[in-house]
Amino acid sequence: MSSNTKVRDGVPPISHASGGVLGRMGASMAGNAKWVLGVWLIVLIALGAAAPSVFSSLAGAGWQANGSESVQVRELAQAHFGGNSSAAVQVVVHSDDRTIDSPDMQRTLTEVTDVFAGDPRFGAIIAPQPGMSISPDGHTGILIAGANASTDEMVKAVDDLKGELTALSGNGIEVYPTGASALWSDFNKANHDAMIQAELFSWPVTLAIMVLAFGSLVAAGLPLLLTLAGLVASAGGLVLLNQITPISVWAMNFAMMFALALGIDYALFIVSRFRDAIRHASSPRAAVAETMDTAGKAVVLSGITVLVSLSAVLLVPAPAVRTMAIGIMLAVFFVLLASMTLLPAVLGMLGTKVNGGSLPYAKRQEHRSPKFAAWGELLHKHPWPFAIGSLLVLIALSIPVLGLKVAMPSIAVVPSDAPVRQGYELVQAQMGEGAPGMLQIIAPAAEGAETAKAAAATEGIAMVTPPQSALDGSDFVMLQAMPTVDPSDAQMGAILDTLRADLPSGALVGGAPAENLDLQQALNDYLPPIVGIILVLGFLLLLVALQAPLIAILGTVVSLLSTAAAFGVAKLIFQDGHGASLLGFTPQGFLDGWGPVFFFAMIFAIAMDYTVFLLATAKEHYERSGDPKVAHVDGLAHSGRVILAAAAVMVAVFFTFALADPLPPKEMGIILGVAVLLDAVLIRLILLPALLRLTGHAAWWSPAWLRKVLPNISFSH
Repeated sequence: MSSNTKVRDGVPPISHASGGVLGRMGASMAGNAKWVLGVWLIVLIALGAAAPSVFSSLAGAGWQANGSESVQVRELAQAHFGGNSSAAVQVVVHSDDRTIDSPDMQRTLTEVTDVFAGDPRFGAIIAPQPGMSISPDGHTGILIAGANASTDEMVKAVDDLKGELTALSGNGIEVYPTGASALWSDFNKANHDAMIQAELFSWPVTLAIMVLAFGSLVAAGLPLLLTLAGLVASAGGLVLLNQITPISVWAMNFAMMFALALGIDYALFIVSRFRDAIRHASSPRAAVAETMDTAGKAVVLSGITVLVSLSAVLLVPAPAVRTMAIGIMLAVFFVLLASMTLLPAVLGMLGTKVNGGSLPYAKRQEHRSPKFAAWGELLHKHPWPFAIGSLLVLIALSIPVLGLKVAMPSIAVVPSDAPVRQGYELVQAQMGEGAPGMLQIIAPAAEGAETAKAAAATEGIAMVTPPQSALDGSDFVMLQAMPTVDPSDAQMGAILDTLRADLPSGALVGGAPAENLDLQQALNDYLPPIVGIILVLGFLLLLVALQAPLIAILGTVVSLLSTAAAFGVAKLIFQDGHGASLLGFTPQGFLDGWGPVFFFAMIFAIAMDYTVFLLATAKEHYERSGDPKVAHVDGLAHSGRVILAAAAVMVAVFFTFALADPLPPKEMGIILGVAVLLDAVLIRLILLPALLRLTGHAAWWSPAWLRKVLPNISFSH
């Protein structure tokens, strides 16, 4: 720091350290590049061997609220009623010109039974029963193959057998496997196909953006190298972790997306800084040390912020939700590890060759962008109009979130030609609107008659089957109650609540619709504490990183604002249906139930990612100069292009998922894409820099007692 630099009271002293821990670690990686590459090669070969089986080995179910009443009912049904639970496989057999007791239909039912015979995953086979699982006209029957395994194993069982079952269709007879296990089997397949298609489409788009951002083929390829390493490692890691505890196949879907988005994000920041450092550094190793001492710190803090935000989701007592968070966290961990070890080693080996393959029309860019410097000067002169304008847009987009409705996905999320949907619609047409979503009631045998009477009298229940005794002789009876509405109808929640309230105290209500509603309730209950934890931890991480309370508070609040705006847009699109025809989907009238909890954590993590990049760069220049204008303008000049390029990559990656046919990947892609777009443009490049200008020295002020408590983190090399 020059002698004429003014230092205000409460401003942290400027560090003169020539290199911190990350700088020395980066130099070590660059100096031992062959060893680092060798270790990574071994790790990738070991984990890569398991990676190809990731989609076939991971769990297909787990969408339940552990400990809920509906899960208790399923466990009792599997233990005492031959597996006739929500996880049982229901096979719909239908013919327009034959009744269920005709020889041809009976032969088909026998063939269906033979498919399940000898498979230990199935329990009792229950033939179609008059008044229960045979339609009034006799042309449709439902055979039930009880579940004798976990919900995940039952989904795999459907994966294995549904082709054989549907192949029994013919000669005027239709055969469709349905039920919750079949639903997840068909949906997971459609979702997997959509994710793979989106990934394949996003890679060339990403490479094109990288080439435009760097103007060099070598530099553009490095982020993809880093991402590929993180992706292979996380895929193999998930397969191995699945041997210990079931991991949802959705975990890999999210991990793929986040590994690509964040891997490129981190590599962009590090590679662009290295390209600047290599121009004046005494050696490639020194350039790596400078890069990791500055950009490396921002990447580590960003990665920790993402991990901390997602860790809050682990509070939700739903295996699928928890393991989705674990999948992303594992991907972020490996990408972060590669950013700290593999990337510095490769950069140290490349040195000035990092600029190799420069395109003839690409102007060699300076790290300090003149255009973003000019933009910073403009914001410095006129902060209020830009701050107010961006705030008004964000608030206007946030207002619709007040009317947001959430629910678990309906059958509409499955492709119309999927067997489970065809069977579902057939049952509905033949037996009633609520027939595909039968509620299961288990009660003590002594309360069976009273339970049946109370259930039949409950408003919203169309029909109740007589009590059936437990197959193992235990003191339980089971009843099936058919609602008057579709399982995904908004009235279903009220019907379930009324039924549970009306029944005797010993009766429990479950079934697939009840499991969905219990999970939705758990998600709703856990949303406020999760949001609170994420906000507090996000603020604390920014406080530790920046050593300044005011800018840490502002960074957290504006990140919350971009998240609210993204959900406001989601409400307009997916609930109200604006642009539905353009995007090729039929709105359900609500957002999928796991969206608020999961997307909040993901969006906030990404928003804080950009916050750390911008503010870490600004703090670096404030530490060097002690001048808030230099921090504001140079912070934008040095990070603006990287933030814009990283945002373009993320938006491209996320929006490719909007091309998917299944609705959940489409929701995920559009919501995350809109969030990044709003956050990068309106907040990181307009609102937050304007707030830096308006707060001046106060943005970086810190009381003496706080500086003593916090670890000393400096971003200047």
